[in-house]
Amino acid sequence: MPTALPDVDVVVIGAGLAGLGAATALRDAGRSALVLEASGRIGGRAWTTHPAELGGVWFDMGSVWLHNAETNPLVPIAQAAGEMLLRSDELRVERTFVGSREATWEEYADYARAWSRFEDRAAAILRNRDDAPLADVARSMPDDPWAVTVETWEGPIICCASADEFSARDWLNNVLSGSNLVPQGGIGAFVARRLGEGLDIRLSTPVTRIVWGGGCGVQVETPRGTITARSAIVTVSTGVLGAGAIRFDPPLPAATEAAIAALPMGLAVKVALRATGPDRLGLPLHCSVDRQVRRSGDPTMGFQCWPYQRDYVQGWVGGPVAWDLARAGEAAAVDFALGQLRSLFGGQVDRLFAGGSHFVTRWDADPLVRGAYSFVRPGDAEARVAMGQPLADGHLLFAGEACHTGMAGTVAGAWISGQDAARIAA
Repeated sequence: MPTALPDVDVVVIGAGLAGLGAATALRDAGRSALVLEASGRIGGRAWTTHPAELGGVWFDMGSVWLHNAETNPLVPIAQAAGEMLLRSDELRVERTFVGSREATWEEYADYARAWSRFEDRAAAILRNRDDAPLADVARSMPDDPWAVTVETWEGPIICCASADEFSARDWLNNVLSGSNLVPQGGIGAFVARRLGEGLDIRLSTPVTRIVWGGGCGVQVETPRGTITARSAIVTVSTGVLGAGAIRFDPPLPAATEAAIAALPMGLAVKVALRATGPDRLGLPLHCSVDRQVRRSGDPTMGFQCWPYQRDYVQGWVGGPVAWDLARAGEAAAVDFALGQLRSLFGGQVDRLFAGGSHFVTRWDADPLVRGAYSFVRPGDAEARVAMGQPLADGHLLFAGEACHTGMAGTVAGAWISGQDAARIAA
């Protein structure tokens, strides 16, 4: 017989970073809070596993870094807990290829300057327009040999969206700076160790319906019973909300529904290929590899080769290519990664990885997430703010990476959004 669910001040739906941030803030404010999590673990898209295919080493399935470490609120929490934080930017060596050869020193220098040129051009375009597709930036720089490469990184690879379908203003609002840290053992393991402590979290408890809007609080229905609370903070992904996995009674206002629709989920697929021999493709250990992209929309994968001196290469591809590969299946994703490597290193790729194990992430297939993280379509740059607006005098709130402007798509953005919602609810 399942334990009855208690009535509380605030019920938090989802135990990802936004839910954990909200529950922590509520606890610190002296409010009772209950976190309901549909899956069997906390952390959401911050999830560390130990795949046998990779020899049992720790592997972050989703989130990898604590971005903007100098201002990231999770960094002091990790430091106070005695966590070892690896400085990813200092560990990483970078290699860029032009065709099948490594870039020259002059090309490396020009590539380094291209990111500022791209950002400055985006800002100039948006001084005269409310918004534009990110692809318009590179289109306005036809003589810049690196503009499309920057577009490819900032659109499909990092933000998991085609540059033609992605808001340049939202991108500019969320450009990251500062250093990147990695908790030793993985960011998901850090979250599981440190961020659920002292919180009332009920796992394997999906929410099916939320009754709100009556002026007397909310009722949250689950298979284990109904909870009555003064407020509810909903932190599930826009993919879950857009699919109607949680029913709202009455239905959400049109403005909130429009904001959810304007924040679809992008997708990233990670493909790890384990080497079968000592060859390391002539690369240093813990090496990032990318290439110059000449044509917008060219299917492109970025690589981390031999991360933390391990014996595998990890590729990352996002946006429409990731969705296509997910639909085609794991073998297609592996073939794509091998093809990308082959275009840089030739036949030694086949010799090195033949018969080796591989590992592919599938966030598209997880019904509790339905993608990687949100992006904003051109013309809808205010959607994040609109989605975060309290409803029914603060009795119903939404939080998560989709609701944060400044660090959208990150664990820190989700955490901050959850804490902001909790302050309103409290």
